[in-house]
Amino acid sequence: MDFACWQCGQAAPGLFCAHCGALQQPPAGYFELFGSEEKLALDPAALERRFYELSRQLHPDRFGRKPLIERQHSEQASSVLNDAYRTLRDPITRAEYFLKQRGLDIGEQRSKDVPPELLEEVFELNMALEEMRAGDTSARPQLEQARDRFTNMLEQIDRQLENEFTSYDGAQRPEVLTAIRGLLNRRRYIQNLVNEVEKELPGSALSD
Repeated sequence: MDFACWQCGQAAPGLFCAHCGALQQPPAGYFELFGSEEKLALDPAALERRFYELSRQLHPDRFGRKPLIERQHSEQASSVLNDAYRTLRDPITRAEYFLKQRGLDIGEQRSKDVPPELLEEVFELNMALEEMRAGDTSARPQLEQARDRFTNMLEQIDRQLENEFTSYDGAQRPEVLTAIRGLLNRRRYIQNLVNEVEKELPGSALSD
């Protein structure tokens, strides 16, 4: 749907009016703001180039002598652009955003929502965490092994997600989105486990 330019009244489907050049109110959608096709697999280099291009075009300093409405559009667009880039440049946050836009929110991963196949490992991990918190450092090797095991699981999930992204972009089958959502839920749960272990291992950096 095209909107009328606030300045000249002509149809203005993009960020800038093709008739008078005035900056329009930025779209709320991240892909639309970047002028990108809505895809799960994006070229990070192309996304980065587009980000810097838009950053220069929309920077508030360029609109210091423009009408108030255009200065406001510039500030809003710059803010949305930064949020959009942070979201789209990371494959995981991009996929979560993509699914949320389609009504498939990931939601919070609660401690009781243990994937059935991980029940035994999570039970043993929680026992080791309790021992470590109680001052029993003999649990450290077990925690290190658990961290490495779960980190490997995250890497496997990331590879699976890459394949599913390509699959969905090619055919856009709804069942693929459902599979992606399941992988993202599993990934978030396992990442939380890794973070819990990292907190209890002195000298270890926290995971992202």
